[in-house]
Amino acid sequence: MQVNGYKPKIVAFCCNWCSYAGADLAGSNRLAYPAEVKVIRVPCSCRVNPMFILRAFQRGADGVILCGCHPGDCHYTSGNYYTRRRMALLFSMLDYLGIEKERTRVEWVSAAEGAKFAATMNDFVQTVTALGENKRLEDLRCKK
Repeated sequence: MQVNGYKPKIVAFCCNWCSYAGADLAGSNRLAYPAEVKVIRVPCSCRVNPMFILRAFQRGADGVILCGCHPGDCHYTSGNYYTRRRMALLFSMLDYLGIEKERTRVEWVSAAEGAKFAATMNDFVQTVTALGENKRLEDLRCKK
């Protein structure tokens, strides 16, 4: 999605067992989602340190989404419960820093939900595009 030449940079951390497989299913079914979404595969959503999200914003990301298994279906038993607690704390810290809460999102997407993955990414890119470029945490040294 592009508005006045602006394309948002989106980072998507996806758990290997469910969300990444959901992204793969979306691709296999030829369900379109924007190319601005850069998917990073992680073993489990709980392995995403909140510093990774802050660093993504610092390096120029306009939005960061974290996708994991549905609660109760985690391959590592309780990983997504840790994720949910961690992200609640991160969201309050981002609010304190003045980052719009719409720039970050946590979604639970299973391996069989390729359509949900594509719809979620399309919706998230639309939301971030409406917000515009992220200037709050951006490190100007990382610009070309």
